Amino acid sequence: MSDADAIVVGAGPGGSSAAFHLAQQGLNVLLLEKTEFPREKVCGDGLTPRAVKQLVKMGIDTSEKAGWLHNRGLRVIGGGIRLELDWPDLASFPNYGLTRTRMDFDQMLAARAAEAGAVLKTSTNVTGPILDGSGRVVGVKATGGDGEPQEFRAPVVVAADGVSGRLALALGLTKREDRPLGVAVRRYYRSAARHDDNYLESWLELRSKEHPDKLLPGYGWIFGLGDGRVNVGLGVLNSSVAFGKTNYRTLLTDWLSSTPDEWQMNDEAYADGGIQGAALPMGFNRVPHYTRGVLLAGDCGGMVNPFNGEGIAYAMESGELAAEIVGQALARPAGPDRERAFAAYPAELKARYGGYYRLGNWFVKLIGHPEVMRVATKHGMPHPMLMRFVLKLLANLTDPRGGDAMDRIINALTKVAPAA
Repeated sequence: MSDADAIVVGAGPGGSSAAFHLAQQGLNVLLLEKTEFPREKVCGDGLTPRAVKQLVKMGIDTSEKAGWLHNRGLRVIGGGIRLELDWPDLASFPNYGLTRTRMDFDQMLAARAAEAGAVLKTSTNVTGPILDGSGRVVGVKATGGDGEPQEFRAPVVVAADGVSGRLALALGLTKREDRPLGVAVRRYYRSAARHDDNYLESWLELRSKEHPDKLLPGYGWIFGLGDGRVNVGLGVLNSSVAFGKTNYRTLLTDWLSSTPDEWQMNDEAYADGGIQGAALPMGFNRVPHYTRGVLLAGDCGGMVNPFNGEGIAYAMESGELAAEIVGQALARPAGPDRERAFAAYPAELKARYGGYYRLGNWFVKLIGHPEVMRVATKHGMPHPMLMRFVLKLLANLTDPRGGDAMDRIINALTKVAPAA
C-alpha cells in the first residue's frame, strides 16, 4: 500500500520544484518539510537569470509589484577597479536577476507546489528510509510535530533535504572529499544608501579598516533587498589555506569595518539579526544521484555551482529534471524497465553539468592561491570584454545553440572537459 506516487523530502527550492512538476503531471505527491513556514535560511538571497527562468516555469509572478527587487547584472570590485556587467541578452534566459529573502521565498515555492496538487506536510522530520526485502527504498520514516513516529510509503523518493542529506547518509551516500566545498556567512543590515541597488555586487578583494594593506581571505557580496535592508556576506573555499582555520564571523565584521559610514554596515546599531553561516556543497560532491528508489536533488546532491556559489537555480533545475524522470519511470511497470528510466537521471545530470562542474573544480583550485587571484584581478579587471566572458562563464549563462562567439567557446569547453 502506498500513500503517494512519489515522496519529496524537503520543501526548499529543489523539493518544491520537484513536487510542483510532479503534481503538474497528475501524480499524487507528498512534500515533507521538517520546519514550519515562514522560516529563515542562510543564503545570499540573490537570484541570477538562471533561477528566474525556473520561477517563470512555475508560474511565479516575478514583477516588482509582487515584491521582488530586479537587478541588471553584476558589479565586480577588485584591483582598484569597479566594473558593472549587465546580464547577457540571450534567447535561453531572461536578462534580469532578482533578490528576495528566503524567509518567504521558500514558502512561496512550497505554496505553488501545493496549488498544483502536492500535499504539503510541515513539522514532519524525515529520520530515515523504509526498505523492502531487497534493500530498495519504499518510503520514509518521520516524526511529526508532536514527536509521534510516522511512516509514508511510495514507489520513489526525491531527497531534497539540503546539505545535511540525512536521507542520503542513511543509505551510505557520503560526501566526496575531492570536490569543492565552501563556507558562507551572511548578515542583514538596514542601509538606506544601498538597499535598492539594481546590481548584485561582488567583492574579489576584502580588506579591514585596521589593516588596509592586508588582504583578507574569501570573497564578499552586497545584495540590496529593496525593503530597506541589504544581505551582506562572504564565502571561503576549501582550496584556501584559511578554510577551517578562520573565525568567519569576525572576518565579516573586519571587512565591513572598512565600508563607508553612510552604508551603515560598520555599525552594530544597523544590524538586523545575527551572523548566520552555512556550507556550500559544490560540483556533485555526493553521488550517485540515483540509487535504490531515491533521487538526490539540489544541495543534497552537491549541485552548487563551483564558479559562483549559486545553488537555487541548480536545485530547481534538478528538481524539475527529477520530476520528469520519475513521471517517465512510473509510467512503466515496476522492475528492470522502470529502473532503466530512473538511470537516466544521473546520466542527464552528468550530461548537463558534468563538464561545467569539472571546469569549476579546476577554477576553485586555481583561485585558492592568492597570487593567482591577484594576477587575474590585476590583468583581467581592466578589460570589460574579457570580464563579460568571465560573467557568462561564472554564471553559466549561454545559449546552447547559436549564440555569440563567447557562448560557443564556453559551450565547447564544457563539452571537452571530462565530466565531474
